[in-house]
Parts: sequence; C-alpha cells; structure tokens
Amino acid sequence: MTKRYNSFAGYFKERFGCRLQKIVVDAGFTCPNRDGRLSVGGCTYCNNAAFHPSYSTPDKSILQQMEEGMEFHRRRYRNATSYLAYFQPYSNTYAPLERLKELYGQALQHPQVKGIVIGTRPDCVDEEKLDYLQQLSHKHIVIIEYGIESCYDKTLKRINRCHTFRQAEEALRATAERGIMQGAHFIIGLPGESREELLQMPQFINSLPLDSVKFHQLQIIKGTAMERLYASSPEEFVQFSLNEYIDFFVDFLELLSPKLRIERFAGEVPPRFVNGSPWGLVRNVELLRMLDERLEERKSWQGKALGAQFAEWQKFV
Repeated sequence: MTKRYNSFAGYFKERFGCRLQKIVVDAGFTCPNRDGRLSVGGCTYCNNAAFHPSYSTPDKSILQQMEEGMEFHRRRYRNATSYLAYFQPYSNTYAPLERLKELYGQALQHPQVKGIVIGTRPDCVDEEKLDYLQQLSHKHIVIIEYGIESCYDKTLKRINRCHTFRQAEEALRATAERGIMQGAHFIIGLPGESREELLQMPQFINSLPLDSVKFHQLQIIKGTAMERLYASSPEEFVQFSLNEYIDFFVDFLELLSPKLRIERFAGEVPPRFVNGSPWGLVRNVELLRMLDERLEERKSWQGKALGAQFAEWQKFV
C-alpha cells in the first residue's frame, strides 16, 4: 500500500540507506520546571519511567546503556546495525555546554553510533549550545526534538510547562537558521482543548520551520497530577475511542503541510503505568496499519484539505 503521509522512517531509510535504530540514553538530566528554577513538580502528565526502557538508567555509563540497548534491539530487529543515541528523559540540553560536550561525545565514540537525537525544551537552548550542535552536525547526524506539546499558552500554563508557544517558535527558528535537523512533539487531548481547537493546531504547526513532527494521544499516567485532574473533572478532556482517534487523525493529517515528516501519530505506554487502557493492548504496528487503511478508505492524504494533489504530494514520500 502506498503511504498517504510523509513517513519519517521512510525518509531516513532513503537518505541514509539503512535502518537507524534509536537507543534511549538517560544522562541524568532534570528540567527547569522540576528543580525550582521555574517551578517544581514538572509537567502534570509526566512520569518519565513510563517512556523509556529498563536498560536506560542514569546509574550506568552512556556506553553501557548503548551496549545494552543495542543488544536489546538486535533481538527485536535483526537488521539493526547502525544506531542513534537518543537522549530522551527530561531536558537534555539543560546543563553547561562543557558537560553536554562530554556526554554527547561519549555516545559518539561508539563505532556503530551515527549520531544523536536530543530531546529538550525550547527554553533550554541558547546561541552557544546551538552553535556547538551546528558544528557537530557537520560530522554526525544531529536532531533536536523539542517538546512543545500544545500551541496554546493557556494549556501550556495549565500543564506546568512553564514556557510559551512564542518561546518554541524562537527556538525553532534559531535552530533552523543553523541548518540543524529538528522535530517537535505534541500531545493530542490535553485538558481544556476542544476538538475544534485541536483541528486548528495544524495551521500553527505548518508555520514552524520543522523537519518532522511526533504526535501522541494523551495517556493518563498513574501517580501524576493529570491523573488527579482526570478523576475529578473528566469533562475537561476530549476522549477518543480507538476508531474515533484514527478518524480524527485523518482529519488532522489533511490539514498538515505535506512537507512535514510524520514520525509518530500515537504512543504506547506499558500497561502497568496507565490509568486504564481504553484502546486495549493494541501495538504501534497495528495502529499504523489502521491509519493506512483508513486513509485508503477515505481516499485521503496528508495536506489534502490544503489543496495538495495526491500526485504532487507523493514527491515528498
């Protein structure tokens, strides 16, 4: 089946000629909305233990985490031979530059590591750090993945992000000016956002100088402030059944620029962390199959509502 959206995985395989598997690395970072610089407690939905694998813990060296991660993925994907070190938990530029150089350098020492992916916040980069990452990108793959989560300041304030959408725009433009690959992460279904507001988000996202985007449906993680809000005020949340979410995301895709590469449209969290599993235990591969089939059934594709013709759109695949 021909993809009807601009797949990030397909782009990567075409550009680099092989599968590049991400290995999650926990380098012991924190966030400014956790350590008291801006706030404490972190984002209201966040429990990082739910989002990264057991081999990735900060008590291990970077190289040990890489080795264990490679072994883990070799068992799952026999064709995985090249890797990206994915600095994922918390804000991975939230340290002095010399410390960042040391940590990134440790990962890049491994002969099978082709580059790094750095998860961070828009307010945790500056000119000096971006200049260094620009230099690093001349020899290695460097991707910055910014957690933005929402296009609405009212939501960002409510979930204790402690940054604004304007700050996200500024960080993305500064990164783009240096030619560094960048992606952004958004959550669909945050409290207080209506379906209509969610479908207005693509116009904001299309205006950003992004290479890729990653979307997750909101999952209520046990022990978080979001779980307590959900228990007291479920009417604050747009709730999707699985089929409703697939249809919603087709509507959303039709409004997204065909130039944007889609890295993910839904997420998986281990069941032990989730307060209820409304979709059951459906895996990501099945979600992708369902999206492909629904796009085919609806004769739809990414950017259709913007006037992009299917033949024209395919050149981005």
